[in-house]
Amino acid sequence: MAHDLKLAPDLQARVDAVAARAGRSAGEVIADALEHGHSLEWQERFVEKVRAGIKDADAGRFATPADVERVLNKYRPSREPV
Repeated sequence: MAHDLKLAPDLQARVDAVAARAGRSAGEVIADALEHGHSLEWQERFVEKVRAGIKDADAGRFATPADVERVLNKYRPSREPV
């Protein structure tokens, strides 16, 4: 079921910007917000973090095995580090 939705120009611009950066349609951005509770602000931050991660990866900056182990140990139940 399709609906027409009129947004304030500034809000429409934000939706359009997120959609363009994420390679999605404006409708998909709005549907994500409605279906999954991802606010426009959350989506803006998410897209920027993903883009920053891709930029780091393209520059050869990756987590070291020690970095990964540190994060894994942070979230494991209390026990001796691996």
